[in-house]
Amino acid sequence: MNGSRVCSDDYGLLTTARDWLAAGRQPALVTVLKTWGSSPRPPGSLLVMCRDGSHAGSVSGGCVEEDLLARYRSGELGELPTRIDYGVNREEATRFGLPCGGRLELLVEALTDTAELDALLAAMDGHRLLAREVDPASGRVQLRPAGPEPTFACGESSVIRVFGPAWRMLLIGAGHLSQYVSRLGLMLDFDVIVCDPREEYARDWQVPGTRLVTLMPDDAVAAHTGHSRSIVLALTHDPKLDDMALLDALASDAFYVGAIGSHRNCELRRQRLRDLGVPETQLQRLHAPVGLPIGSHTPPEIAVAILAEITALRNAAAPAAGVHRISAA
Repeated sequence: MNGSRVCSDDYGLLTTARDWLAAGRQPALVTVLKTWGSSPRPPGSLLVMCRDGSHAGSVSGGCVEEDLLARYRSGELGELPTRIDYGVNREEATRFGLPCGGRLELLVEALTDTAELDALLAAMDGHRLLAREVDPASGRVQLRPAGPEPTFACGESSVIRVFGPAWRMLLIGAGHLSQYVSRLGLMLDFDVIVCDPREEYARDWQVPGTRLVTLMPDDAVAAHTGHSRSIVLALTHDPKLDDMALLDALASDAFYVGAIGSHRNCELRRQRLRDLGVPETQLQRLHAPVGLPIGSHTPPEIAVAILAEITALRNAAAPAAGVHRISAA
């Protein structure tokens, strides 16, 4: 590995599966295909299991795993790949503890090729997106480069799961707000990098699990946000630093670019960027003031608002029409 932090859930699960397969432990991969009602885990969630009961990951938050493992150990699942439904009626939903009468459909497939798992892990190490497409009827698997597409898609003839680099968050500024944003980012499994060339800020940065760089902001954007799972947040209130980062970030493939400030200051920033030649199509990508409108005033509240908006967009949950953003002056 190159020393950078990768997505722990997918990377750890694939590493475990590869090791179990190399040891001859007959691992199977379980994927959540569809959910109905209130299911604890979303489509695309993964679990890998062995016949001895060992498992990693989760497809239901603990509701059906025990039954699934027992059926795999006993051979009840039959020839793989196979589809399984849990919670098809209220009695079964109650039996397995699925909340609110929930239901989920799973695909169980045998893992037999260590080269496939190595390729997926290498893609994550190399900050590349790779799609794994499986035919749920035959079990045939294809790997292909992935672009800015949904992380998971399920059809009758194919199930596609995209693997790749961790979602990376680059924070411009090592100030008070960045401490809260970075802690929440780590909790949500972001690879958090903090950029601040100001010695008086950089020397006092102490958030375990993050990386501090003292590059100029434009250099940090170029070095650390080279893929579509990048987040860039300008949090210094200093135009000399924030605008420098935004110029490059708005022209990049970054998924989300945001900046703090009052509505007035954000409009002044947009005008400065226009004067520097940033086209309107790029300015439309700028989230400023950054975050959802939850009435935030304190740094912890503003951090929650910022991560909530990013999470909503990652989950393709568009904000309600007519909503105004928070003002983080």
